[in-house]
Amino acid sequence: MEANTVNTSDFILQRVAPIFNKQGYVGTSLSDLTQATGLTKGAIYFYFKNKEDLAVKAFKFNVKKVIAPLADELNLADGAINKLKVLTDYYRGYYDIIAQSGGCPILNVSTDANHINPALFDLAKKVSKRLENDLIAIIQTGIDNREIKENIDASAYGKNIYAMIDGSIFMALTHNDSMYISNMMDMIDELITGKLMN
Repeated sequence: MEANTVNTSDFILQRVAPIFNKQGYVGTSLSDLTQATGLTKGAIYFYFKNKEDLAVKAFKFNVKKVIAPLADELNLADGAINKLKVLTDYYRGYYDIIAQSGGCPILNVSTDANHINPALFDLAKKVSKRLENDLIAIIQTGIDNREIKENIDASAYGKNIYAMIDGSIFMALTHNDSMYISNMMDMIDELITGKLMN
């Protein structure tokens, strides 16, 4: 019975997560959910407490789908500079990943849920802050290991690089042009080589 519950809840998330990502929390209706899953409202809410619970889990599902591959690649890379290069390489292909699924889940939820759904908005903020902090930690490790210049402010550079990445994603999706991301990754690579590297 437990395996069935997991399989059904996973099935529901696989079907509804792209809809929430494309249409947002408010824009996604119950009929969208029942139509996508082929299940009744009662069947869906047997596995999820309510629409908000489903939206939160769908957001986590969408984030994991786009961020887990990056985390795997970062874990395989040795050294801070290599990890930063893995980051820019990953984001060069990010547009192709998110364009098909309705955009970046973190940016979408941050925009859509602000002032409407505090639980979802707070979750998006936490995910964003965690990614920013991970980037700061990579830079700080590089400083500690003398790969990166000791006078570099890890927090300032980490926040700025993260903002550059997010801004380029926003512009690429707004203008339907992946070159915004590619060009920004080139600029970040130049920053790493010219300013950060020891």
